[in-house]
Amino acid sequence: MRFTIDRIDHVVLNVRDVELAAAWYQRVLGMEREVFGQESRTALKFGGQKINLRPVSADKRAWVTGASDAPGAGDLCFVTAVGPEDVVAHLAGLGVTILEGPVARTGALGPMRSVYCRDPDGNLVEIASYLSA
Repeated sequence: MRFTIDRIDHVVLNVRDVELAAAWYQRVLGMEREVFGQESRTALKFGGQKINLRPVSADKRAWVTGASDAPGAGDLCFVTAVGPEDVVAHLAGLGVTILEGPVARTGALGPMRSVYCRDPDGNLVEIASYLSA
């Protein structure tokens, strides 16, 4: 049977410190924290998706992950409804270092403008807007 994929439900980020990572994504990107499961795992919800935060100290048998669980190996792109100048102002106001941007990129839906920074584990975080692309 052949099938197609509709959307991404969640991704998992391997992190050194769940509390630090969760606080950063809440403060900087406005995500909502959720604790779930019998193991009290932490997730960050936004839109119809979520990011599960997996501590690198987790039992590898209890929480299977990719071949490498190195923190900082992620490269994520988030779409926002505000323009890139507002993203720059927001990040600067929080003291978040901007690596690059606004710059023109091509996303899943076409041209966009992106701003890049890093989370506490060093994951590359792209914040993109299809407005004024």
